[in-house]
Amino acid sequence: EGTGVPFKGNGRFLRGNQRLPHMIRMLDLYELTMMQGYFKNPVQETVIFDAFYRVNPCGNGFAIAAGLDQVIDYIKNLHFSDEDVAYLDSLGIFEKDFLEYLRGFRFTGDIYAIPEGTVVFPREPLVKVIAPIMEAQLVETAILTIINHQSLIATKANRIARAAKGRGVMEFGSRRAQGTAAAIVGARAAYIGGCIGTACTITDELYGVPALGTMAHAWVQMFDTEYDAFKTYCELYPGNAIMLVDTYDTLHSGIPNAIRAFDEVLRPKGITKCGIRLDSGDIAYLSRKAREMLDEAGWETATITVSNSLDEYIIRDMWMQDAKIDSFGVGERLITARSEPVFGCVYKLVAVEDKDGNVVPKIKISENVGKITTPHFKKLYRFYGRDTGKAIADYLCVYDETVDDSDKMTIFDPEATWKRKEVYHFEARELLVPIFKNGELVYKQPSLEEIRAYCAAQVDTLWDEVKRFDNPHRYYVDLSQKLYDIKQELLT
Repeated sequence: EGTGVPFKGNGRFLRGNQRLPHMIRMLDLYELTMMQGYFKNPVQETVIFDAFYRVNPCGNGFAIAAGLDQVIDYIKNLHFSDEDVAYLDSLGIFEKDFLEYLRGFRFTGDIYAIPEGTVVFPREPLVKVIAPIMEAQLVETAILTIINHQSLIATKANRIARAAKGRGVMEFGSRRAQGTAAAIVGARAAYIGGCIGTACTITDELYGVPALGTMAHAWVQMFDTEYDAFKTYCELYPGNAIMLVDTYDTLHSGIPNAIRAFDEVLRPKGITKCGIRLDSGDIAYLSRKAREMLDEAGWETATITVSNSLDEYIIRDMWMQDAKIDSFGVGERLITARSEPVFGCVYKLVAVEDKDGNVVPKIKISENVGKITTPHFKKLYRFYGRDTGKAIADYLCVYDETVDDSDKMTIFDPEATWKRKEVYHFEARELLVPIFKNGELVYKQPSLEEIRAYCAAQVDTLWDEVKRFDNPHRYYVDLSQKLYDIKQELLT
């Protein structure tokens, strides 16, 4: 029936980064069986794992990194309680000395990551874990769960927000999400991607995403007349009077009754802020007729909000039909990223540091070329044009390489090495930043508002052809010559 539109929460219960229930126990069993194997057969080397994805979701030309705050919270609180150890003991596959080791477990390694809200591309390390093998292996599932979900929803939300052409998009998907946790943090990710708020009140309480909503059809049905329902709501919430007008007959009943309620309740109080919501029917046509009716009645300031299984393509088509819409409520196709509900982030071993401190690159080889990994401890740069501020290309290199952006340089496509480009008058910025050092948090976490604003600025650095919904231009992620040669040597 719909959740309604703007009833803005004030975030007064905001308590920073909140941990979802049971997140600490978000493990796959094989992580624990491998840990016990390493425990019984000690492996001293430090290892490096990269979390990256292979294909942009939803046919998009890029993705948006999200979920780092929850990864930080997970790592900070990672431990095994007596209850956890008792459960693992009950499985009958773990020995007592290993279980005792788990009682005192803490993460002691390093983590680097791309900040939330950053525009990212396939095969770039979104999170890099450098730690003893047991620790690095243990955190795999949680990191992937968090990054996969929130990056997917942030990316989908950004597509929808861009389709709305500056009009507000509200996340209305709680009741369609795959579980309560997905609804809560999904709304957070949608806000990062460009939504203006959410119907999910707990996301406002936990993260400060504005809670929005007014009425459902049931409210209208509970009154003897539609007018009584609207009049009562206007009296209760005169500063937030948004009427759901399609319960019975949008043009002949809903809108006329909304106008009557506005005239009799709001106008005498000098209130001009109000609106209607359309949730069914030919919404583009109804929005045009509604605009005419509201304007003729002297309610030019009344807004029109629409909902009902919307996505970026439907919104785009509405503009082609000259729709008159001020804001959108988008539910199931946003919160589930219905067009492609899997982000596909994976977690792969890329290097080992031996006892002598040498970094030994590791590669995964597959008959499926798309599954071959890029080895080594890597840096990631983004090149920006100094004259345009636009992103030119991304550049992966070995950790001990540096980029001199005071001179021109030639980059090449690692999949088609004959494709070369000379870049000049550019600025090179490293994207991976330190998050944990020796198990201690060293990253200053930005506020959610800062992340959201940063995301919008990041998207603005892309050329329009990269931002197309259909057949976007491929943005290049190139390898340094040194890294390319190392990869080829390992492949042969």
